[in-house]
Formats: sequence, C-alpha cells, structure tokens
Amino acid sequence: MMAVAAPRIACRDCETLDRARDGRCLACGSPRLASHPELSSLSIAHVDCDAFYASVEKRDHPELQDKPVIVGGGQRGVVSTACYIARIHGVHSAMPMFKALRACPQAIVLKPDFPRYVKVSREVRRLMLELTPLVEPLSIDEAFLDLGGTETVHGAVPAVSLIRFAARVEREIGISVSVGLAPNKFLAKIASDRGKPRGFSVIGRAEAADFLADQPITIMPGIGRQTQARLEKAGITLVRHLRERSLHDLAGALGREGDRLARLARGEDPRRVEPHHEAKSISAETTFNQDLAALADLEPILWRLCEKVSRRLKAATLAGTSVTLKLKDRHFQTVTRTRSGLPATQLARRLYEPARALLRATATGAAYRLIGIGAGDLCGAEFADLGDLADPDVGEQARMEAAIDRLRDKFGPETVQTGLAFPFRQR
Repeated sequence: MMAVAAPRIACRDCETLDRARDGRCLACGSPRLASHPELSSLSIAHVDCDAFYASVEKRDHPELQDKPVIVGGGQRGVVSTACYIARIHGVHSAMPMFKALRACPQAIVLKPDFPRYVKVSREVRRLMLELTPLVEPLSIDEAFLDLGGTETVHGAVPAVSLIRFAARVEREIGISVSVGLAPNKFLAKIASDRGKPRGFSVIGRAEAADFLADQPITIMPGIGRQTQARLEKAGITLVRHLRERSLHDLAGALGREGDRLARLARGEDPRRVEPHHEAKSISAETTFNQDLAALADLEPILWRLCEKVSRRLKAATLAGTSVTLKLKDRHFQTVTRTRSGLPATQLARRLYEPARALLRATATGAAYRLIGIGAGDLCGAEFADLGDLADPDVGEQARMEAAIDRLRDKFGPETVQTGLAFPFRQR
C-alpha cells in the first residue's frame, strides 16, 4: 500500500511553512492556512478578483462596505456584478435588474465605471507580471499564471509566492482575490471558485479524478446549453458518466469535442498558459427603458455605443477589422450580424458606418429591448486608420476624434456631441 504524503501547510497571513497545530499557525496564530500534500509541487494558478466591479466601488466609497451593492444597468438592464452581501439575497451576475431588486430591494445600484475598473485591472496585472511573465488574461478580472521555475527568483515555492501576491493586492490595491492552484488550467479554474471570497484552494493530481467524478458536466469548459442537452439525452449528467463511455460513443454524441471532454473528465488538460492571449473583441451594449423599433431612435443609440467601443479600442491600443451588430427583441431572441474584412480602425465613425448599414438591413419594424456593437478580429493600433489615395479623409477624421477625446477627458463625456447622437427628427 502506497504511503500518503503528509500535507504541506502554509500560513496565508505570515507565510510560515509547516508550523501549525489544531488548525492554527504556530507563528502568528492565524487560522487561515493552505494545506495540501502537493502544495509545494504545483505551479499553475487561476486568479479571480472577488466581485470585481463591486469591490472597486466599495474600496472607493467606504460608506458602502456593509451594504448590498449591485453594479449594472437600469430597471430593464442586468446585473454586471453583485457584492457578496447582495449574493446572500440571491442576486447574481446576468440576472435581470428587476429580479435582483425584487430579491434585494435594499441594494444600492451603481452604474458601471469601466475606465476606473480597467485602471484597477492593470494594477493587478502589474503585480501578476512581477510573479511570472507567463500571465494569460481571460477577462478584466481573471487570469491564468504559470509559476513553474520561479522558486529561485522569489525564494519560495509558487504557493507561497501566490499567498504573498494576494496579500499585496489587498494591501496595495484595496481589493481581494481568490486563487486556485493545480497541475493544469482546468483544475486551477475550478479551484479558484472554491472558498470565495479571499479563497486559496488547491486541487492536486492525486485527487483530481475522484473530485471530478460527481461534479455536474456543466463544470467543464465549453459545455453550453445545446451540448448539455445532447449529453443529458445520452444519459450523461455527471463527469464520471463521461469516463464510463467509450471514445466511440462520445464521438458519436459530440464529434471532435468528445476526446477533449474525455481528457478533462480524467483531470487532464494539456493547454499551456499563453502570455500573449489577446481579446477576441471589444464591445458595448445597452438595454432600453422601453422597446424601440424606429431607426430614428435606434441609430443615435448605436452611434453612442460606437463611440464607447472606439474609446475602449484606443485605451487598449487595439483596432477592429470587423463589426458585429447585436439586437435582442421583446421575446429575448437575439440576432447578430457581422461585416468582416474592413480596414483596421479605432474610429467611431468608421465603426458606425457598417454598423448602421447592418442595422438598416436588419431592423425592419420589429421592436427591440437591447442593442449592442462589437469590434472584432482585433489587431494592433499601429495598423489602424492609415488611409491612402482612395481614402484621403481618414486622417482628418482621426484628428477630429482625437480633439473631441481630449475635450471629453478634460471637461466630461457630455461636453461635445455630434449630430449623430441625436434623433433624426431633432436634427
């Protein structure tokens, strides 16, 4: 019978290793301990900022600390983030705002302030990059890290380096993060969701298969509603059901996805942490207070969204070569239309022209509750809006938008508006 390795223990407050008794650190008395037999040998981490938007708001507005806070749209919008106090009442991300307020009527609702959140995200990213150059951002508030080979640089195993990192985020930035540590990205992502907020969870190689066995299949990445329905039809509702089926059966039900899911079901994930992972698109959308059908009403809103996307592209030093229009009708049915192969651009006007053409071809009388616009197929800003003899106006447009951006930065976002921002009947 193989002997089970004794767990390594790290104090999350004073970083002392292997000095604990009765659930407390012998050096500082803290009960916040990270303990696992593989603690010193794992190096793949997933870091997730806790209730990110709401945490930033509470940091900047201390009077909100003990109150339920929801960051999101208006009465007909959705929840972007809910703090943990609001979550106790059943509020969660993507919940319609009217349902959230019904569940937690005392909640304080704040509009998102994305430029501020992006600034905080960059501060967290900077601390990540001090740990390792192998940082793969997934979104504004989460990333994978590979700390393999960093022990000599930091004088500590990855687990201790991550404990120090989490403490620095709280101390220097004023928000908290949860960390998942594992042998691969799949398991690290699952681990970071355990024990939030301020969590530090470990899933090792030895227990991965047993841990996954009775988890629902929806814990696995890439399983949407349609795939879930196909699997459930085949009697597969738990991860262990995937392991019980042959690759031939899985291929019949899922095609090429069958092999990938079979590997994940065994806790295997060969994906590397890719430090140059880029965002696939930059977008903005809004939900109306009442359904809109007339182009005269939709087009000014589309223009303002194009301006938002333009500002976000410029802030990220990216440019888009495709435009995607998103519309959601009163029955919550979503329609998307894309125009690809466009000259790379960061300019609102250059985003708006194909977006408006898509809108006019698509919105032929139906009423909509939401409109969105996204710039996709992204590239570096250095390729954007270069112009040529066939397109001599792009330089003038870029200079005009740059002047408007400077005025808005100095005096506020409503300082300068073009005629496109107002309904046609008022122009």
